[in-house]
Amino acid sequence: MTVNVDTRPAQRVAIVTGGARGIGAAITTTLARAGLHVAVGYNSNSKAAEELAARLRAEGASVSTHQGNVGVPADCQRVVSDVLEQGGRVDYLINNAGITVDKTVRNMTIDDWHAVLRINLSGAFYMTKATLDHMINNRFGRIVNISSVIGQTGSVGQANYASSKAGLIGFSKSLALEVARKGITVNCVAPGYIETEMVAAIAEDTLAKLLKAVPVGRLGQASEIARAVQFLVDDEAGYVTGSVLAVDGGLDM
Repeated sequence: MTVNVDTRPAQRVAIVTGGARGIGAAITTTLARAGLHVAVGYNSNSKAAEELAARLRAEGASVSTHQGNVGVPADCQRVVSDVLEQGGRVDYLINNAGITVDKTVRNMTIDDWHAVLRINLSGAFYMTKATLDHMINNRFGRIVNISSVIGQTGSVGQANYASSKAGLIGFSKSLALEVARKGITVNCVAPGYIETEMVAAIAEDTLAKLLKAVPVGRLGQASEIARAVQFLVDDEAGYVTGSVLAVDGGLDM
């Protein structure tokens, strides 16, 4: 008697914070189309999250949506618990959620400072804390933190944002050292100026000046960031950890 045994690995699960819009939506789309189950984290824009999930499900992809504020540790624990309950695993964590509150340091309030650091930097820490024990127990995990070229170059009026993105690099390198022998990699992707709603809000003359500084002479596409993330979470990228992958058109050279 022949017994057919399904030896295919269980479907991998990725959490993408801020995964419903902009770069996050591109990451969600790329990973879902690659056959992963993607848990889309969002805070307030449920419409965008559900519309994206519906489009991908119509293609046959596996997507779930999860409301939570990454700046609130209890929300992070709840979202990760929900994903584990539904899918039984978390293999990849993409810390993409981020905000800006742009003002010069003289005009920046204490609340402005903490608001950006809480979401952009502490949020990545909270989400990582919520998933790390599970990854360690499984002896496998991929954590990708979305930093920014601004974290490496600085920018007028963005001291809080630049600090949060530079902090993600230091956080990633330190964590990478801690978990390198546990089957977990931790890396950063540092986008340059990407064609998103955030960049679309920049005045035309200001944007033209910014583009002059980009060696390739154009804005990047969110899909280009997503492909970088896809590379870093691949099983064959297991020798890449503690790195910062610049996807910035050569801006920071």
